[in-house]
Parts: sequence; structure tokens; C-alpha cells
Amino acid sequence: MSAIVLDEVDPKKRRILIAASAGVGAIAAASVAIPLAVSMKPSARALAAGAAVQVPLGTIEPGQMLTVEFRGAPHWILRRTPEMSAQLAKNDGLLSDPDCKSSKQPSYVKGAGRSIKEEWFVAKGVCTHLGCSPTLRKEIGAADLGADWPGGFFCPCHQSKFDLAGRVFKGMPAPLNLAIPSYTFVTDTLLMIGEDPKGA
Repeated sequence: MSAIVLDEVDPKKRRILIAASAGVGAIAAASVAIPLAVSMKPSARALAAGAAVQVPLGTIEPGQMLTVEFRGAPHWILRRTPEMSAQLAKNDGLLSDPDCKSSKQPSYVKGAGRSIKEEWFVAKGVCTHLGCSPTLRKEIGAADLGADWPGGFFCPCHQSKFDLAGRVFKGMPAPLNLAIPSYTFVTDTLLMIGEDPKGA
């Protein structure tokens, strides 16, 4: 029976082979890890969907409303007339939550107008019942909404009614007032939806 004799291993060659194998392994791991990490980064569209939105106010006339998209939902900017603002204090008896105790709104949005500046109303334009988008019905006493209609928002899906501060009327399918997003006035003519005012 013959014995097997192993050649002596060259330590220098072994180190070279180990280093080469480790280098190839590192390159292979990087070629998998880098595309994976890049694929997990949010797309420009996703970043834009969550980014704050600047809204120029200069072209909005009193009584007009502008709708912009923010985080995949319509958001309203209504420029209320002095008459619209004056009507808000008269609506309390018609409303389910006139003091907005259970409303989703920033702490700096206060008063019957639910706004930073009385003239400007900013709200998420989505009904709190089943997510339809109400329409602006600012005409007082509209024939199809009743003689006591003070002007506001009407949801055509299930007939929920809100006043011009987004407060829901009593007995409506919608359980809550319309949501108010975080927002700030950058200047008198530029609004930023998605940011709180400094110091808020």
C-alpha cells in the first residue's frame, strides 16, 4: 500500500488566492447590494407626492376657490369674501361640531373660520364619510339645498353638507369636519401646504 504524499503548500500562493477570492466576493456583493439600495430609494414622483406644495394666491379673486393636489388628494384654497366670513358665526346652531373639538386640524388654526387668516380657507377636499370630494355651493338658499342653506360645500355622493369653514352640519352621514392640513403663508401672496408656520 502506497502512502499519499502531499506537496508542501506555498503560503504566498495561498494568500494570493484568498485575497483574489475575497476581492471577487466583494465585487459580487456590491453588484447586488448597490442596485438593491437604489431600488429602495423613493422615486422623484414619490418624493414630490409628499413634498410641500407652493400655491401663488395673486390670481384668486374674492369668492373663488383653487384646487391643488397634495399627497394624492385635492386640497382647496378658498378666498372668502367678508360676507362669507360674517356668515360663519351664524352657523353654529346648524353644525354638529361648531367648536371643532373632534376635528383634524393644526393647533394654530382657530376660530369659526378655521384658518390662519380669515380671508383664506385651506382644507383637504375629501368628505369625512366615504372619501368623495364635495363641491363648492356658495349661493345662499340654493333651491336644491333648502332655504336655510348658508353656503358651503355639498358632497354629491351621500349629501353631506359643510359650511364655508368645512364644519359638518347636524344629521349628515359625514361624522367629522373636513380636515385642515398644515400650511403657512410664505408671503401675503404665496401659500405653502404641508409646512407649519415658524414657531408653531
